[in-house]
Amino acid sequence: MTARVWSVRTDSPDPVVIAEAAAVLRRGGLVAFPTETVYGLGVDATNPDALRRLNAVKGRPPDKPYSWHLPGPEQVEALVAAIPPPARRLMTRFWPGPLTLVLPTPDGRSIGFRVPDHPVARALLTACGVPVAAPSANRSGLPPPTDAGEVLAALGDDCEGVLDAGPTPLGRESTVVHVTGEDVIIVREGAIGREAIMAALR
Repeated sequence: MTARVWSVRTDSPDPVVIAEAAAVLRRGGLVAFPTETVYGLGVDATNPDALRRLNAVKGRPPDKPYSWHLPGPEQVEALVAAIPPPARRLMTRFWPGPLTLVLPTPDGRSIGFRVPDHPVARALLTACGVPVAAPSANRSGLPPPTDAGEVLAALGDDCEGVLDAGPTPLGRESTVVHVTGEDVIIVREGAIGREAIMAALR
């Protein structure tokens, strides 16, 4: 299998190309795509076979959860048990953007949700119509890729395709915040600093 590279413009991604990439993803394929932070390796988060393959490619244990990428807050609201007030404040301040919010779901789990601020990512997520699990597009333990060349160097032909929109603007992973009720835990400080998170919660 040779990974296909789709070249796309950040300011106006070709809808035909986006539709092709989304179709691959919906069929269970792995598609790397840019966000404002780093390139993610996306699969259908509701497809167990695709998730198992993602684990194998990443070299990641199956019990370690992935964050779900969605095109907008309204899609996230449809999947969670409730949005605690602190999470609502963070969503209002930082979405779309480099913030992953870990929230409770109706089945008792906690899932990290992300609404990226990148036109190509948003177009792909909208076209997919399913939640997309998208860790960084690299083997576990290696630096996250910030352009398509780094994705191909890291993964070789272990993904079906890469949406190449050039280097990512921020080059640093998202900040991860876990919110349960009024309790807020910064799990990983990334592109958004701790001070900015705490200021948004005041």
